[in-house]
Amino acid sequence: MDTLFPRGEKNEAFKEYFVGQSYLNMLTTTGVAIGNVTFEPGCRNNWHIHHKGGQILLVTNGRG
Repeated sequence: MDTLFPRGEKNEAFKEYFVGQSYLNMLTTTGVAIGNVTFEPGCRNNWHIHHKGGQILLVTNGRG
């Protein structure tokens, strides 16, 4: 599958927030951090709070 955002590396830094394997590709960290998170089939994230501000989610594929 061709994709605008590559899958990235295994998301070890934030694995406590996921059940299953996710991957993180940081697109930029200058100013506002923007990352692409990819979920393997069956992976889900746990509820968590972003204390330093909000979070914007852009879903590009799959179903919830």
